[in-house]
Amino acid sequence: MKIGSKLHELRAAKGFSQGDIEKRTGLLRCYTSRVENGHTVPNLETLEKYAGALEIELYQLFFEGEGKPQPTGPKGAGKLSPEERGLFDAFKKLDKKDKKFVVAMTKKMAKGNRTARPTT
Repeated sequence: MKIGSKLHELRAAKGFSQGDIEKRTGLLRCYTSRVENGHTVPNLETLEKYAGALEIELYQLFFEGEGKPQPTGPKGAGKLSPEERGLFDAFKKLDKKDKKFVVAMTKKMAKGNRTARPTT
């Protein structure tokens, strides 16, 4: 995606000149020209200024579909197995001191020998 052409498209659709954007953002008109022509890539803070000046949400500078984008994550994200759900529910019932202890022990176990298995 070329952010410069997207900025130009959104600015033109709003009827704003580069001078208007300069007044709204404090960014020089020549800087906006360089961005729109692909000579420089703005950082996130600058993109936030452009979004504010264009009266849009930041995601709209990147999203090309209709409406709002749907949140995505790794496949299966947010889905716990029954064993994980039970562990999570039990953890929620602990008081603050016990939660700290469990977290510390879990970290310690994770650093330990991963190939060793407990004997039963």
